[in-house]
Amino acid sequence: MKHFFYLAAALLSMLNAAAQDFQGVATYESKTSMEDMKKFSGQNKEITPEMQKMIEDRVKKMFEKTFVLKFDRTASTYEEEEKLDSPNDPMAQGFKMMGSIMGGGGKHYKNVKEKTMLQEKDIFGKEFLVSDSLPGIKWVMVNESKKIGNYTCYKATAEIPVDKSNMMNYRPKKGAEEEMKKKSEEELKKTNFMEMVEMPDTKIITAWYTPEIPVSQGPGNYWGLPGLILEVSDDKTVLLCSKVVLNPKEKSEIKAPKKGEKVTQAEFAEIMSKKIQEMQDMYGAPGGGGRRMRFGG
Repeated sequence: MKHFFYLAAALLSMLNAAAQDFQGVATYESKTSMEDMKKFSGQNKEITPEMQKMIEDRVKKMFEKTFVLKFDRTASTYEEEEKLDSPNDPMAQGFKMMGSIMGGGGKHYKNVKEKTMLQEKDIFGKEFLVSDSLPGIKWVMVNESKKIGNYTCYKATAEIPVDKSNMMNYRPKKGAEEEMKKKSEEELKKTNFMEMVEMPDTKIITAWYTPEIPVSQGPGNYWGLPGLILEVSDDKTVLLCSKVVLNPKEKSEIKAPKKGEKVTQAEFAEIMSKKIQEMQDMYGAPGGGGRRMRFGG
């Protein structure tokens, strides 16, 4: 009997060690619809069709990103794969800055056991560390399934609060496109972009998860399902997993980021809102040129 007890204890210890050592790496491809941008850029008579197509192609490329999620049973890190841009390409550098105010950021860490999240953010060279509770998501299970790669996935939907710090969540106000078509060229130059858009309070998301990888993880802030989320989409952006490696030979230390001034999500959204307004004053309003964006008093 004593030998059986020791054997059971040893087996339990081995199972616990295996659970702690379990890791995975998932690669996600991101695509974002540019339809709203086309509606507004098409009203600028100074932009030729050729220029508009070039801008649309560059913006589309900017939002076709690759992200890597490294996860274990309780924690994960999620960050964009670095792309090599030409250091002498001013447009590439401009789009990089633009990306930082449209939801871009550095390492995104979440701990589903402690229900905490940390994310590195950069606004015009100033680093922030957004620290907050992991948002609870009230998932609604849907009786639908499909294959993503070799995994059987199941559908779930949820209504979640909109991230107020992400400019990609702005939507044209009802009738804004028609109103802009009626304006003269001079009137368009004086139009305040922020008066033509609005940000909803919530949005509907759709996720596909696989119980075959039993971790409550997913890209970005998405979590809380009984399996790894392999696809998630709202009305603009789709994140689709293109590759999963379980228990890779080279283990990664899943560490929380530490760089940047620590702020809450609400505080960061307020900071971002002020910067967006400053940018509009600088570049979108008459007589706004020449002012420098600043932090502090």
